This record gives sequence, structure tokens and C-alpha cells, in this order.
Amino acid sequence: MKTKRVTLFAGHYGSGKTNIAVNYALWLRSSGKETLICDLDIVNPYFRTKDSRKLFEEAGIKLIAGEFASSNVDLPALPQEIYGAVQNRSVYAVMDVGGDDRGALALGRYVPYILEENDYEMLFVANFSRPLTRTPEEALEVMREIEDAGGIAFTGIVNNTNLAEETTPGTVLKSVAKAKKLSALSGLPVKMTSVEKTHFGELKTKIENLFPMTLQEKYFQIKTKL
Repeated sequence: MKTKRVTLFAGHYGSGKTNIAVNYALWLRSSGKETLICDLDIVNPYFRTKDSRKLFEEAGIKLIAGEFASSNVDLPALPQEIYGAVQNRSVYAVMDVGGDDRGALALGRYVPYILEENDYEMLFVANFSRPLTRTPEEALEVMREIEDAGGIAFTGIVNNTNLAEETTPGTVLKSVAKAKKLSALSGLPVKMTSVEKTHFGELKTKIENLFPMTLQEKYFQIKTKL
């Protein structure tokens, strides 16, 4: 898998972009790259990259998160360290952007630095099991809204279709056609399709660019209680 120095994950609220960002940062670090992860999510106070702080510490990944991450206080307060993350070209930065166009507004202040370096991926996380993005056409509309708000265009798609712990291999397989149609509509490649690691073995020969991942512990616990 080819990597850029800065990788941004954005998508519709509830698309699972935080889980993707966490797992991608861990994958980068496991490949020997100095890695940091930035929490730009000012929208969702429940599932945050900060919930995986212990994993990052164990892996040697620096976490940059706002003072109000992992709380119910929802203010657009982001640490100044994020400027250093996009300007320090010696590290690989993963950025978890807030959901929908509102969340993407926080990204705008960093976009000039990202565009100047031009070594980035802006990846749209699509979950076709979620309301408002059940079709490629709906997902495309959300994609364009995020681009307008953030001031930066997407470069690729992550198919993250899942039903949390109720996901089956069939859930993922059925989403592939929708991801391909979104690719055709947007003109962007499907960079990867994510799957919970227990299903990876069954699907690895059936889906291109399959990315195995583990659900954040907090996400799994809350979904189990619902």
C-alpha cells in the first residue's frame, strides 16, 4: 500500500472514520514509520482517537488531541501542536477529521500547509449501512459537502461498510459494488476496503486492497449496551 506523509480521514457522522484512523496509524507505525495521530473531531464526543491512548503509547505513536476530547464538551478548540504536525515533514501524520461538513470546518486552518507540501491523501470513509449514505449518490453528496467546508478535495475512498459486531463477510461483499459505483461517480479510486480482522482470512482473496482492523474498545462496549 502506497503511503503519503499526511493522511486525512473524513466522512459522514457514524461512518467509522475514527476506527479507520486509529488502525491506519497503528499500521504505519508497525511498518517502521515515525507516526503521530491528530484528533480534529469537534463533532462526536463519544468515539475519539483519544480513547486509544494506551495503544498509541505502547506502539510509540504521538497523539495530539484537544482538551475536550473524550468529554461531552463540544467546542472547536484544537491544540496548536497540530500546526507542527502538518509542517514537520519528518513524521507521518494521520488526521481524524470531524463528521460531515460541520466537522470539516476545523480542517480549513491547516489546509494551506497541507496543499503546499502536496504529500497527502484525503480519504472519504463510506459506510453504506448508515442512514443518509446508503447509496453511492447519497455518499457523493456528503463527499462534496465536506470538500466545500474543508477547502480540500478528496483523493480516494475507503469502503468501511459495517454493522459493528453484527457485520458478516456478506455485509462487506455486498458493499463492494456500491463502492465501485461511488468511485465511478466521483472519479476517485477505492484505496481500501476495511474488515474486522476475524473476517479477513475469508475475504482476502475476494476483495482487492482489503485492510484488517480492530474495533476501538469503547466503540464496541457502547454498541453492545445499545
